[in-house]
Amino acid sequence: MSRTGSVVGYQRSKWAKVLGQFLAYAIVIPGAIFMAMPFVWLVLSSFKTLEEIVLFPPTFWPRRPTLDNFRQVIEMIPFGRYYMNSIITAVAPTIVSVITCSMAGMGFAKYKFRGRNVIFWVILATMMVPFPATIVPLYVMVSKMGLVNTRLGLIIVGLSSASGIFMMRQFVMGIPDELLDAARIDGASELRIFNQIVVPLCKPAIATQTLFSFTGHWGAYIWPLIVINSDELRTLPLAIPYFSGQYLSYQNLISAASLMAILPVLILFLFTQRYFVKGITLTGMKS
Repeated sequence: MSRTGSVVGYQRSKWAKVLGQFLAYAIVIPGAIFMAMPFVWLVLSSFKTLEEIVLFPPTFWPRRPTLDNFRQVIEMIPFGRYYMNSIITAVAPTIVSVITCSMAGMGFAKYKFRGRNVIFWVILATMMVPFPATIVPLYVMVSKMGLVNTRLGLIIVGLSSASGIFMMRQFVMGIPDELLDAARIDGASELRIFNQIVVPLCKPAIATQTLFSFTGHWGAYIWPLIVINSDELRTLPLAIPYFSGQYLSYQNLISAASLMAILPVLILFLFTQRYFVKGITLTGMKS
């Protein structure tokens, strides 16, 4: 190829790369704005008065930003108690779920036993069953155990998940068998192998599972609404509708309460963001 031909080819390749980046930004930026806009609107609405929120046409930036909405939320309902109830009913099943899913994932990935594939596919098939279809049998089981209107009744249904087991299995499958065999030769027990080899190598998947589980339990509405009938055990998703009446909804208070309610999820995401992105990427590649 002549020198002129190579230069023309290089310029075409450069322009194709620039055009590809332009198209990528043209798709990603509007999508990012579309996805972030509801959250931005929530944040801005939490600093508006009720009179400003119901204005038409609506205002984007608060004309007179106020923190009074947050004060009213704390004074009108026992927000701290609901907050603590949500923390307990989200943290406890998340910790247990991460442990059980990690152990089950290691079992399906690294141990051979009769019926392993059948059991795994049966567990995987449960992901196809929507949660509302399981509410009645779950409630009957919890009721038979005498756990209705108790914290344990809220927690017990989230102690493990099929999606978590699947994610951990896919991740653990990437760990070389030789590494585990070497530890066994050195006399390490299976529990020690799990704690000192599998868990450290699965930090991205564990962080991802932690974030998914905590977010799911923190925002759960249907199950707490069915199981809990005492105000002492109400969680935040059940408390926010207090500000919505039959004839008037205090949108300013709902926005302020919602913003305070999602703060733990945002903090957890900030701490696990690096592992979360890596976990999603590696699990997808292994799948």
